[in-house]
Amino acid sequence: MVKPYSVLMGKAVRYVARLRGGGSALPGLFVEKIDKSFVKDTLAQLPHGVVLVSGTNGKTTTTKMVVELLESQGLRVFTNRTGSNFVRGVAAALLGEVNALGKLNADIAVLELDEAHAVHFVDRIPPKHSLLLNVMRDQLDRFGEIDTTARMLEHIAKATTGTVVINREDPRLAKLGATLKNVSYFGLDANLLATFPNDDELHGSDAPKAKQPHADVVLQSIDDNATFIIDGQPVSTSLQLKGVYNIFNAAAALALTRTVVGTQLDQEKLIKGLSAVTPAFGRGEQLVVDGQPCELVLVKNPSGFRLSLHSFNPKDHATMIVINDNYADGRDMSWLWDVDFASLKHAGVSEVSGVRAYDMALRLQYDEVAVSHVDTDITRSLKNFLAAQNGKPKRIYCTYTAMLALRRELGKITSVQEIS
Repeated sequence: MVKPYSVLMGKAVRYVARLRGGGSALPGLFVEKIDKSFVKDTLAQLPHGVVLVSGTNGKTTTTKMVVELLESQGLRVFTNRTGSNFVRGVAAALLGEVNALGKLNADIAVLELDEAHAVHFVDRIPPKHSLLLNVMRDQLDRFGEIDTTARMLEHIAKATTGTVVINREDPRLAKLGATLKNVSYFGLDANLLATFPNDDELHGSDAPKAKQPHADVVLQSIDDNATFIIDGQPVSTSLQLKGVYNIFNAAAALALTRTVVGTQLDQEKLIKGLSAVTPAFGRGEQLVVDGQPCELVLVKNPSGFRLSLHSFNPKDHATMIVINDNYADGRDMSWLWDVDFASLKHAGVSEVSGVRAYDMALRLQYDEVAVSHVDTDITRSLKNFLAAQNGKPKRIYCTYTAMLALRRELGKITSVQEIS
């Protein structure tokens, strides 16, 4: 049972933190300190249990899609909407949703969790279903090596009491899937495999692929509409989400939703719900500055940056790149050398900023991409970018903490989605 004093004290800290402009995870950290069972006791109320989304790339956007698809099926869903994917972020989100007695008005929880924190979470709260997206080389200064990340996801899978939904195109996850009793897959049509290389292919491995298992949802094409093969039949829909990586994430979200809802699924409402999903905060989020679109694109590893550059034509857009190396970004930025920036060569980059601005500018120089201005101060650099490119659509590629800083500054001049 949820302890009322934990809720009241946690809500008080949340109120004060919001007044002082504090971080959204602070109240969660506080309530976890005074009541270690708060999250477990609160989530235990849910009749349909917990669904967990993890993997290297795409967690936040995929989680948002799953939430909205489940809502299209009439379920009330709790989620950690801001992408604060640590346990304290879940606790903070719960404090914002429960009433004074700790009652959570939801049927099911869909939680995005960082791989390293998810392994501890599932030991306390086993998920009913889990979705494992991919294993890529990301923040190796934190996790050590790619096989370490794979072992974390294996731990999550084995703690899952129901079905594990897996990306069959990821060789490490496909190998894991072969060891599980309750597993479902999403995947790609053969014509799209080159567009979405797995980590081994991205880093030059030519190892032969194992025979693919049957996938419940297959992404077949990404032309004007996205086409999926579901139950052997093609289903096409337009998407508000931009970026080819988001379309593959949509296949993952469809597969997980079908698993959760089962025979009660209304596919017409499911596809309609998918077409209405908008980007998660900072993940292709489009703001309006001085009457022109200003798009924020999160980048945090070579695969994600590569697919982002592949997704967006730089023509007629002013481009800014902001690279930080704080803990949440990963301290090792050597992965920038694994990204091909040739697509920016013709249009150039207007502004480069962040803690690692000069490293980024040097990397662009090696690909012969012209850079107009470099400044490590994000606030000053953003002002310069907006002034110099007034009247032109803008796109900013940024790491996680850089994105937070940019949104904070942009919030002073335009409408920005609240994340606390």
